[in-house]
Amino acid sequence: MREELLEQLQTWHEEDEYEQIVQAIMDVPAEERDYELVNHLGRALNNLERYDEAVGQFLTVAAEGQEDPLWHYRIGLAYYYLGRYDEARTAFENADRLEPGDEDTLEFLNWIEEKTAEGASGSEATPNEAASETEATKPEAGQTLAAPVNFEGDFDAASFWDDGNPAAEKYVSAPPTDALIESVEESLVFRLPAFYVNLMKVHNGGIPRGRYFRSESGETVEILGLMGIGREKPHSLCGAAGSRATIEREGYPEFGVVLCDTPSDAGVVMLDYRESANDGEPEVVYVEKASKKVTRLAPSFEAFVRGLTGGAQQG
Repeated sequence: MREELLEQLQTWHEEDEYEQIVQAIMDVPAEERDYELVNHLGRALNNLERYDEAVGQFLTVAAEGQEDPLWHYRIGLAYYYLGRYDEARTAFENADRLEPGDEDTLEFLNWIEEKTAEGASGSEATPNEAASETEATKPEAGQTLAAPVNFEGDFDAASFWDDGNPAAEKYVSAPPTDALIESVEESLVFRLPAFYVNLMKVHNGGIPRGRYFRSESGETVEILGLMGIGREKPHSLCGAAGSRATIEREGYPEFGVVLCDTPSDAGVVMLDYRESANDGEPEVVYVEKASKKVTRLAPSFEAFVRGLTGGAQQG
């Protein structure tokens, strides 16, 4: 029975059904939840951005987790997104001690150093401020925003986004600074399309009102959201569920940048630089998760954005 539950929990995790995981484990009496179950629960709570609850669960098995690098990593992630950087640093340092050289661990340690350096200069917001919807759309103090932009033609950037969608908070970051744009491009090793950068300067990531795109071959692809330029939000280009993390976790081709996730984790929408190289305009493609089949969607990011519609199109 326990093995069946663990197998089901892993299946739900791969399908992003985190609420199902939480419900199933909470149905197990607390005294019967062992170390493995609690770690499944904490991981799911992290993925739901319920970080306070995740920390509470991880601490119930702290004694057993002291020699487990994954336990330290997961509680460190929760501390990080709660703005508790000293505790996050300690957790990630322990994870690195137990499993030296893990790229994700080292990246979080680097982000913490950047955050604490900003805090020392008086520019860091408090965790409560950072978590609020209003503050999430403001630049950090002492930083200069990228220059405002105007869009040619009839594109209305203001009405493009569905900010009333409850899931938008996972995507939307503060408007990017020029320094952040440069830093993210260096991490991705790709130059981002000008239209994408300009759109992010106006509204950095989120859920479009139109989420369906019909490919040149007649296939309709639905997206969940559009990743913004940043590192902090899970669904930003360099976030925990961003481009680099998704490519490494799922084995997607490394010819570009993941921009959009899709329902049921069926695949991703990517910028494809194979034809354009890094100094040209990348195409937009859909890559199926299971087969890694690549389907061309649009010749440019601008064409992709302008082609998004509000409902599935019938052939």
